[in-house]
Amino acid sequence: MSKWRLLFIAVLTFASMLPTPGYCEQKWEFFDEDPGWDGINNRSTAREPEKVVQDFGYVPESDGHSARIGGRITPAGEPAYYGKAIDSLTLDDPITASGQLVVAEGGGHFLVGFFNSQTINEWRTPNTLVFRINGRGKFFHPHLEYTTRLWKAQATVIGRHDVEADRVYPIEAESGPKEYSWSITYDPEGNNGGGSMSCTFEDGKAAWDLLPGHRKEGATFDRFGLVNVMKSVDNAGHAWISDLTINGEKVDLNRDPDWDAYGNRRTYQTTNIRPRFDFGYSETQYAGGRSLGEIGGLIFRGDCRYPERMAAYGDPIETLTLDAPIHASGKVSMRMGVSDSSTMLGFYHSEETLKKNPAQDSGLPKNFLGVVLEGPSSDGFNFYPAYRVEGDSQSQGRGENPPMIYPDGAFHAWSLDYDPEGAGGKGRILVTLDGHSVTMDLGQGDKREGTKFNRFGIVTTWIDGNGQRVYFDDLNYTWKH
Repeated sequence: MSKWRLLFIAVLTFASMLPTPGYCEQKWEFFDEDPGWDGINNRSTAREPEKVVQDFGYVPESDGHSARIGGRITPAGEPAYYGKAIDSLTLDDPITASGQLVVAEGGGHFLVGFFNSQTINEWRTPNTLVFRINGRGKFFHPHLEYTTRLWKAQATVIGRHDVEADRVYPIEAESGPKEYSWSITYDPEGNNGGGSMSCTFEDGKAAWDLLPGHRKEGATFDRFGLVNVMKSVDNAGHAWISDLTINGEKVDLNRDPDWDAYGNRRTYQTTNIRPRFDFGYSETQYAGGRSLGEIGGLIFRGDCRYPERMAAYGDPIETLTLDAPIHASGKVSMRMGVSDSSTMLGFYHSEETLKKNPAQDSGLPKNFLGVVLEGPSSDGFNFYPAYRVEGDSQSQGRGENPPMIYPDGAFHAWSLDYDPEGAGGKGRILVTLDGHSVTMDLGQGDKREGTKFNRFGIVTTWIDGNGQRVYFDDLNYTWKH
């Protein structure tokens, strides 16, 4: 990181920490030592560590099978791949691949196609153009997807077209010994130069145009092969690819091709198990704080149907309401962001926000005001304001043009300001990340719902999902009106 960016971050952080008139009493927390905040399920041990076995790569001819690439592939948070090094390709180049695929009965979740060995981090991982195979016992589903260099993704199921019904039915392919033929084609000149993709899978097919701006944003690929889906550990599967042609070149598997390998032949224990929350005080310095120590870690979405599947880590504060200004600011670093994941930091209630609820009709818990780090995958990850009052009323959307944050480990200065007199007295939230601001107005009457907050910190959503690794430091927040 350049000295000018470091200076910019320092200036923004200092400015955000200056006392703001009308915000009553502020508190600063630099995490020079463990603050002893209130934790609920944040260091969960509900799930024991699990053994992960990765055992895939080149398989010579044997037992009636011709030579092929594959084996046991386990979806897990830790990356594993076996790939052929190729001349660097981008979304400005035509790209093709074809071959045969066998998926054994059972689970499994993995990628087949083009990827970048230097940017593998999570699912959806940046710089990929692939099939995704999702095992479902006796069947599996093939998907087509890509992700740009900045985590913007698009995906679709591959289907069969019923002409009479004028409808596409997703393929549910039978697992077992059968070999399925497949192909991927990317045309940079399709969609009037915006880029287009197409694929075949036996008698199924899919085709689409890249979303606006995605080709320009770009992606770079330096490998072709197999990659595990990187999220919390799940059931392993067995699969093989053969009869490969990559960009018009036939791959010779009569001898060991000695492809590039990472993590593909190893056995280890993992604690990245959904929803085994693992966040709180950390003796690290990822968020760029002034000294060692911060808060954060592995944060899964919660599930309000089960008390043990919601979690929080927060500082007890005197009860705040929406009738007075509220402020928070600090530094943040996002290091991993799996699709369908969220991190929430802000003001919440230690009981109401974590109350068991049979409905999963909203991801936002009650009595919350803060910031959210979240997809959708087509956009990457937004950093945006959100709230939900004592009742069902809550923020809608993310505001116009919210800031983006990437799971690349960079640290950023951020701030949140709630003005009860904003938006003509309805109340307004202003969130800023590295100088990029977005506002969100409260709905008419939301301020009168009796909403209250008695904690400041990290709290999980009410709808379950995948995980992120996020860290916060040098926090400054309202703790008393």
